[in-house]
Amino acid sequence: MSLKILGAILIVVGCGGFGFCMAAQHNREERVLREFVGVLDYMECELQYRLTPLPDLCRQSAAQCRGILREVMLKLTQELEDQVSPNVEHCVSASIGKVKHIPKNTVLMLETLGRSLGRFDLDGQLRGFEAVRKESRRLLERLTTNKDARLRSYQTLGLCAGAALAILFV
Repeated sequence: MSLKILGAILIVVGCGGFGFCMAAQHNREERVLREFVGVLDYMECELQYRLTPLPDLCRQSAAQCRGILREVMLKLTQELEDQVSPNVEHCVSASIGKVKHIPKNTVLMLETLGRSLGRFDLDGQLRGFEAVRKESRRLLERLTTNKDARLRSYQTLGLCAGAALAILFV
């Protein structure tokens, strides 16, 4: 009998943990995307006022952020410096591939940024930054709309699913 109770507790804790992990993943995705918007703002200002070369711009942007986004920017800097005549889009894809656990919306925005970086003159670059920033803010707004209710739902559903499974198995 005690093994059944222990099993039931483990099922509830496991399912509840999954719900809480989903909530944490959501918070992480929001945080990284918000940081990405800040990096875009920095890159636009730096490019607009100093006309910083792209590898230096990426290196300086890495200094403005932390965590996964910093790692991606540093990898992008390395990729750009290692290429003789770099194709920025391929460099961005390669740097994304070298970093694990990047939130999916951030990957989409990085790929969109890679399609416009290094292709146009200053005005085109600034318009590219603005387009990526608008899309990033739209995704960020979608993530924050009803965030509290959604996170509570993830947690509650995880615990309830665990309780239902425990009841079925006991």
